[in-house]
Amino acid sequence: MATTTTGAVGSERHLRRDVGFWGLMFVSLGSIIGSGWLLGALTAAKLAGPASLLSWVLAAIMLALLALVHAELGAAYPIAGGTARFPAFVFGPMAGFSAGWMAWLQAVSIAPIEVEATLSYSDHISWVHNNVTMLHEDGTLTGTGLLIASVFMLLFIVINIVGVKLLSESNSITVVWKTAIPLITIVVLLLLTFHSGNFTAGGGFMPFGAHGIFAALPAGVVFALQGFEQAIQLAGEAKKPQQDVSRAVITATVIGTIVYILLEIAFIGALDPSHLAHGWANPIGKGDFGPYATLATGAGAAWLTWLLYADAVISPAGTGLVYTATSSRLSYALGRQRALPKPVAQVSKKGVPLVSIIIAFIVGEIAFLPFPSWQSLVGLVTSATAIMYAFAPISLRALRLRDPERVRPYRLPAHQLLAPIAFVSANLIIYWSSFQAEWKLGLASVLGLIIFAITRATTPAAERDSLNWKASAWIWPWFVGLLVIGALGRYGGNSKIPDWWDIILVAVWALITYFVAVRLAVTSAEVDAAVAAEEAELNAAPELNLPD
Repeated sequence: MATTTTGAVGSERHLRRDVGFWGLMFVSLGSIIGSGWLLGALTAAKLAGPASLLSWVLAAIMLALLALVHAELGAAYPIAGGTARFPAFVFGPMAGFSAGWMAWLQAVSIAPIEVEATLSYSDHISWVHNNVTMLHEDGTLTGTGLLIASVFMLLFIVINIVGVKLLSESNSITVVWKTAIPLITIVVLLLLTFHSGNFTAGGGFMPFGAHGIFAALPAGVVFALQGFEQAIQLAGEAKKPQQDVSRAVITATVIGTIVYILLEIAFIGALDPSHLAHGWANPIGKGDFGPYATLATGAGAAWLTWLLYADAVISPAGTGLVYTATSSRLSYALGRQRALPKPVAQVSKKGVPLVSIIIAFIVGEIAFLPFPSWQSLVGLVTSATAIMYAFAPISLRALRLRDPERVRPYRLPAHQLLAPIAFVSANLIIYWSSFQAEWKLGLASVLGLIIFAITRATTPAAERDSLNWKASAWIWPWFVGLLVIGALGRYGGNSKIPDWWDIILVAVWALITYFVAVRLAVTSAEVDAAVAAEEAELNAAPELNLPD
């Protein structure tokens, strides 16, 4: 998140608009390129074989649509934390909280995911593997691994509290490093070791059929490509939001997509053909927690191996550190909107939301327990992110109808067609993320609603916004419908619904929800009032000292 300095905490001052195009683009690109590039290609190849390339292309198309939707909203409504606020404008506080809660859940889970990636990659170093037992054979954390992971989390917290200015100033350099290492890896693997026969080995190009292609999406592919919305979260602090936000989102998405597709091509081509003779269960041999490092060693590029080990700490740690700040900013914003208890909105003398940061640490620690492996965490976060994304296409269409005179520097072309397709895309990602992820997020949503209800009950009536029950009445039926389809589907469910029919059902249910929700949106006058109130609230907010 962007750095905004603070004077007297609690003073009435507005967020500084000092983030330019490159700052916006780098924060989105830095979020897109994290641990996903280190482990995403291997995970996708195990599930889909060479057809994992189609997984990346499909994910790129779906997320590009969602990115374009966010690009219009972010440029038209340049406010901080936009992903949670756009739904609130047209569907009321309940919708805003639902989107914001999911945004917070996915953000607060990113840091432990990045730590998992660091430990998984470091475990591939011979000395570490032989002397420090951090992981069980199934990739879960040992007691020692949990202790080391906790130290990383503490480091994130300490830096967020006292050292974020240094991170902010070095963010662009960090992103350049995080982008350069994958590009160097692509070039080296393509030049030194490339076996074109690998693309038809181990059962052909599609050894697991369409199911494998879809299953690979939530197992690491979508997780790797997500993150474009970070520029949207910073829109309230952009110098020229109407001009730069949409360009930053689109540019970061395009660069990230190109890098990841090239990585998958280089990865599959660099595999030892002998490892594929019996399928794709173990494509790089024993100890596959460091896939690119293993391939670099096999190609005789020892220097690249050590660069990759260094990046395995720098890249995930940098992303985890930023998302620790992001999650604290989101809970801080929800606190200021009176959707969460007031203490989460309190800032320290250093201008940081101390309570929110500590909560991020506690939840991050809990995340290591029920979801101890990288891949297990990834599925959960992918589903939460998709739910957050899903609110945007509906909000865009409703805002086009309720706020037609708004200046829109970037306009989604053919929005009446592309917006519902984007919503269907988000719903499919939720479904493919597995029923296990869905019901866990369902429980998390119930917990969030309990907190929301208690907060409202203890807030003076004069300070509460109208819930607009009618406008938000579609949210729970929509999610319950997805849960039912998930329970009967082929991705973690009991497989009662035949293949392809499940996808049709998800698409139909999504379209029904889309058109019903748009009709239920609040009036134009209520949208105008909500936008005006948001701008006044942001201008009165104490500035935060958070990393860029």
